[in-house]
Amino acid sequence: MEKSAIPSADNLSQPLNLANPNARVASVDVYRGFVMLLMMAEVLSFESVSKALPGSKFWQLLAFNQSHVPWTWLSLHDMIQPSFSFLVGSVLPFSLASRKNKGATTGFILRHALFRSLILVFLGFFLRSIGKDQTYFTFEDTLQQIGLGYTFLVLLGFCNPRIQIIALATILFGYWLAFALYPLPGPGFDYASAGVSANWEHNLHGFAAHWNKNTNLAWAFDRWFLNLFPRSKPFLFNEGGYATLSFIPTLGTMILGLLAGGVLKGERKTNEKLKCFIIAAICLSILGVLLQITNINPIVKRIWTSAWVLFSGDICFGFLALFYWLVDLKQYRKPFFFLSVIGMNSIVAYVMSDGGLRQYILDNLYVHLGSHYDQLFGIAYATLISGALTLFLLWLILYWMYKQKIYIKI
Repeated sequence: MEKSAIPSADNLSQPLNLANPNARVASVDVYRGFVMLLMMAEVLSFESVSKALPGSKFWQLLAFNQSHVPWTWLSLHDMIQPSFSFLVGSVLPFSLASRKNKGATTGFILRHALFRSLILVFLGFFLRSIGKDQTYFTFEDTLQQIGLGYTFLVLLGFCNPRIQIIALATILFGYWLAFALYPLPGPGFDYASAGVSANWEHNLHGFAAHWNKNTNLAWAFDRWFLNLFPRSKPFLFNEGGYATLSFIPTLGTMILGLLAGGVLKGERKTNEKLKCFIIAAICLSILGVLLQITNINPIVKRIWTSAWVLFSGDICFGFLALFYWLVDLKQYRKPFFFLSVIGMNSIVAYVMSDGGLRQYILDNLYVHLGSHYDQLFGIAYATLISGALTLFLLWLILYWMYKQKIYIKI
């Protein structure tokens, strides 16, 4: 933990504009705060409201965008992890420049990057093991996926954009090819052992079947890899279809962020930077959709397909362009203060939401306010009342840290 008058740029959550070391790239904080708010706001449980009001299309829409899609395409909630990964890459050019200005050698920076990678992986173990009888070894957690690729990202941070683009293309093509070459299930395949049905409505057909749930290369790798660790029972499949190997294309998402960060830190005029983000968003969208509709590669977040890197990357660039225009160009800072407070301590926000504090507060509100306090506007809106109050209390913790100039870094 660090308490300082000026937040250091040398961490995942605090980018600086090096043209003025005391200024922040405010749009990045706001974007990160928006992403973390989506995660924290799960406590509002729009799904519960939608079930209580089955005739409301409005609440159905909100519920859909607060949950993950079963397999292909996406909801707003599916953009949390790629956005967080993208932003890690976006701040890296600032972090590297800050360390170099302080006299850090390349070797020291790489050792520090490796240390960060390990911390993120082990923090993922800790969060996923809460409430379990033994350490739960898994590598699909957001922090772990970032940690597994972070040192490689730092290495690429020392390279020019051309090398970074070549690395991105190599990752996307290589990951696609590996899945494409892995054999499809044969006639006698035991789908039950993989936790799926041969007739599952979201199964893909033809060439795209190489990216079906729990019958793909990444699932086969985890059947071997995850059983190398102590487990209460053998690993057979991940119920959501998530996989360890997704860290490879996740690195691709971080490289997209690295390229965006290079533009942010560069000497282009602000309008030119905005134009770069918009053009990148359009190009990535076209490429991702073409791969999906031609059946060459489906857009699947859960195994982070190459098409997903491109399609989610276009949305990340779009969000960055929007916040950059509103916050940095138009200087609309005050309306986004709520998000900035969250974004400036994003690791804390992540741990509070994923580590149980959110649920602890939610449960204790019933103890202190009574079991029916959340039914002020009727039982249908109960989760909105309890969730909004919980969310506000979590934000107050982050606001106190902001006022005290306390920023948690890894």
